[in-house]
Amino acid sequence: MMTNWIDISVPLYTGMVHWPGDPEVQVNQQQIDVEGTPVHLTSISMSAHTGTHMDAPLHFVNGADSMDAWTPDATIGAVRVITIEDRIAIHAAELQQHEIKRGDRILFRTANSETNWVGEPFKKRFVYIAKDAAEYLVSLGVQTVGVDYLSIGGYVNDMVATHVAMLTAGIWVIEGLNLSNVDAGSYEMVCLPLRLKGADGAPARVLLRRLP
Repeated sequence: MMTNWIDISVPLYTGMVHWPGDPEVQVNQQQIDVEGTPVHLTSISMSAHTGTHMDAPLHFVNGADSMDAWTPDATIGAVRVITIEDRIAIHAAELQQHEIKRGDRILFRTANSETNWVGEPFKKRFVYIAKDAAEYLVSLGVQTVGVDYLSIGGYVNDMVATHVAMLTAGIWVIEGLNLSNVDAGSYEMVCLPLRLKGADGAPARVLLRRLP
């Protein structure tokens, strides 16, 4: 049995944290009888932007690509986990220290990962990607960016600006990651979003394995 994969997706369950205004998460389980055999059925109701999920460009850019345009190369392969020291926002000045290159896949581990945020009430002040950092990542030509809370943009600041900058540039975004048990470094990543036709986002399962 292979045990060196780290699951960095969060569990989905009724009552979990969700973005204000989005539908609450409802995971309902029932048991029915089929020819004398108990059969368990689970139904799910939630926004596609709940828990660990991906954003397609369409999420903030009218007429842009939906999740149908996702290709495996976007989220399967080498990825870097970068620890962010700033406890308010990710800024370009800090990113410039990390030699990020064109085509990189990057996951940002911030102070968000110090708590079990998925089991707590929504936080309006979480560590987010500031507009200047978003524009810097666009200028570098990164391929994929992941964060350890429900949004790359802040709730109070840079919600729209950060999303529009990165999604317009075609950067694939992974949000809602659990990086609490992940150190900075190089990993192999497997991130598979659900194949929701025409959708602006999709829940995803994400795994990491440390590279030598």
